[in-house]
Amino acid sequence: PLHGLLPFSHIDHLHPDALIAVAAAKDGEAITEEIWGGAMGWVPWQRPGFDLGIKLEACLAANPGIRGIVLGGHGLFTWGDTSLDCYLNSLGTIEQASEFVTDRLARDRPVFGGEALASLPEAAKLAPILRGLCSSEKAMIGHFADDERVLEFINSRDLARLAPLGTSCPDHFLRTKIQPLVLNLEPDEDLSDVEAIRETLLPSFERYRSEYQDYYEACKNSYSPAMRDANPVVILYPGIGMFTFAKNKQTARVASEFYVNAINVMRGAEALSEYTALPRQEAFDIEYWLLEEAKLQRQPAEKPLSRKVALVTGSAGGIGKAVAAKFIEEGACVVLSDIDLDRLEATRVEFLDRYGRDASVATVLDVTSSSDAADAFDVAALEFGGVDILVNNAGISISRALEDYTEEEYDLLLDVLAKGQFLVSQAGVRIMKKQGMGGDIVNIVSKNGVVAGPKNLAYGTAKAAQAHMTRLMAAELGDDGIRVNMVNPDAVIQGSNIWASGWAEERAEAYGVSLEELPAFYARRTLLNEVITPCDIADGVFAFVCGLLTKSTGCVLNVDGGLAAGFVR
Repeated sequence: PLHGLLPFSHIDHLHPDALIAVAAAKDGEAITEEIWGGAMGWVPWQRPGFDLGIKLEACLAANPGIRGIVLGGHGLFTWGDTSLDCYLNSLGTIEQASEFVTDRLARDRPVFGGEALASLPEAAKLAPILRGLCSSEKAMIGHFADDERVLEFINSRDLARLAPLGTSCPDHFLRTKIQPLVLNLEPDEDLSDVEAIRETLLPSFERYRSEYQDYYEACKNSYSPAMRDANPVVILYPGIGMFTFAKNKQTARVASEFYVNAINVMRGAEALSEYTALPRQEAFDIEYWLLEEAKLQRQPAEKPLSRKVALVTGSAGGIGKAVAAKFIEEGACVVLSDIDLDRLEATRVEFLDRYGRDASVATVLDVTSSSDAADAFDVAALEFGGVDILVNNAGISISRALEDYTEEEYDLLLDVLAKGQFLVSQAGVRIMKKQGMGGDIVNIVSKNGVVAGPKNLAYGTAKAAQAHMTRLMAAELGDDGIRVNMVNPDAVIQGSNIWASGWAEERAEAYGVSLEELPAFYARRTLLNEVITPCDIADGVFAFVCGLLTKSTGCVLNVDGGLAAGFVR
């Protein structure tokens, strides 16, 4: 509404932290006068719309010659005859506000009343529990922050006073909800007792949901949209850090960034005088504004794996890489993991370029190491809040006649394939149980777990162990809503690290064909006469986790072009 009301061709509407600190201070109008004298106008809080335009016009008429207007609880308008004039005016105004706030912060008063609590490194243990608790309506993806600004606020003496006030600027609370949930545990609490921790924290979540319901009921209008998810977006955990949860990683990360902006505003406002928040009714009218609801309704439909987090072992090439790419394309966040650091880094960079910063994270993982497995799931917890899908794909292959296998080769195959699947599944299940949201484990086994072939004893034995472990895990984990299934590929040569390591030559020799003839040889022996690719296997894995087979566990899906010898039923 400013265009047509102001005699300038270029206008900026900005929300810099220092300006909002002035706008959200208890005596913001007086502070505006102190900083800029008569050069800046002041308009008390008014919801965006035509009425705000009328108030801005009145402010300009009453203060001819001003270079901008501070909006109480909101932000800043500046203008100029040209884009450059407007830009320079904006920069100068913001710089003056920043210098004024910085000067006040430099005085002796401790920020937020000083530190009341020291930080503890327990975030990875808590994140899956918190994710489960705030996913009571819909599954959420998490983000964690514990930088200096966050810890200064959440460990401070003023947290209990400031946090319930909520955020003032609508651009903040539209992404963070009107206020955060503040939690606390005793410093010596045993975080290994998941059920006890959950029972301790559950009343806080229930109280937050109830208070949000009360807020909605007290403020709603006849035309208000239906109440949205009552769970918190921002969770402040003194001594730990800030957790944010939303429908996807990007939204959770942005919520975290906006709450850091809110912390900066509170910090500045407290240095100037005293932080004030919007009245609840005004906040509600923004949060449930029909124009905001229209934006939400126009958002695209969520993909099948939206709100899911997956960890894929051996995901730097071949089947694992194809599975990870398929999952991301279907909406999931993915933890890439592999023992080959160079291949993993190349895949990380490729995925960053293809899918952006919020789709995946990479971590080195030796599946034969229980500590590596635990560390990988810590990465999943800190980056995304937990894990919903585990794909055990990492593997090696060695083809020998019985008398030619060495004991070391036999042990290595069993360690990587069977023990590796066991250790990674064990670590993954611990996270899934913490969340209490069920989950999926899909093991990439092989037709060799069923079919007896030449020069394949140790590999086939390890694959058979993987297959039966799948059935055993399915039988054990059903009560927790964790489904365990397997996909049996055969002859997936494209992009495979296994085939590049000499396995192809060994299998060609075993079958009496040349290396060049091997793909066609494998295709000819299938009922469909098809070459199997990594993407075919990825489609098979997706079938188990996409939401269509929610009542299937302990199952095997052959993706081999049709091998009668590999039929299991």
